[in-house]
Amino acid sequence: MSAIMWGTSDFMGGKMSRRRPALAVYLGAQAFGFIGLITAGVVTGALSTSPGYWPWAIAGSIAGVVGMYSFYQALALGPMGIVSPLVALAVVIPVGFALLLLGEKPTSLQAIGIVAAITGVLLASGPELTGAESLKPLIYSAVALVFFGVMFITIAEGSKTSALMTMTGMRATSLVFIVIALLMFRTAGGITVRDLPALAVIGLVDAAANVTYGVATTMGLLSTAAVLGSLYPVATAILAAVILKERLRPVQYAGVAVTMLGVVLVSTGG
Repeated sequence: MSAIMWGTSDFMGGKMSRRRPALAVYLGAQAFGFIGLITAGVVTGALSTSPGYWPWAIAGSIAGVVGMYSFYQALALGPMGIVSPLVALAVVIPVGFALLLLGEKPTSLQAIGIVAAITGVLLASGPELTGAESLKPLIYSAVALVFFGVMFITIAEGSKTSALMTMTGMRATSLVFIVIALLMFRTAGGITVRDLPALAVIGLVDAAANVTYGVATTMGLLSTAAVLGSLYPVATAILAAVILKERLRPVQYAGVAVTMLGVVLVSTGG
């Protein structure tokens, strides 16, 4: 569920970033995400949760702001079907953290599935970025990759206390960046009233994806949850191919197939 929702919000965010500044799109979506999360917190009574999630929420927010801004910039400069799978390799960071520091031990089938999924995502990226301008989306993608990897870890750690409140804390911290940005630039980045419905969908779907991922990390191994959650590029690539008519190479279709094989092995090997 988180992979599907992340992929959808990334597609919409990347598409809007081609018309509006990436930072404005991200901050607008964050504001709507916060409204949805705080409402859910009030309805469920989660606001009374122990504040142990706050350090992880703050760290996750900083990592998320840097990562998402870089990601949207990469999506605005390069093909969505290429950039998104590259950034998805961020899963290597939480998987390494889980295996090396937490001592998690997936079953043999899950281990094979993890390798297959990561390999499939790499193949799905395809060798299509060429020319001097290709360096810009690659650099932004690399920055997003690192910070997203860190964010996945902070979400998992904060979710041990409360997945919903970790996300709420992350969005609350992001609002600080929104206020600072508005005070510094004294502009909404060209965002108009007509953009608000799309920003609301992006923000709410992304927030729901984060909560779903956080809950998933409390129900099983972080290494397997992170891999399954990282499959959002498949949704982004499909939407880009269907709506934007971005063409994928045979190696990318092979990558999708290998990735799905990895999903099956991770899901059934526990």
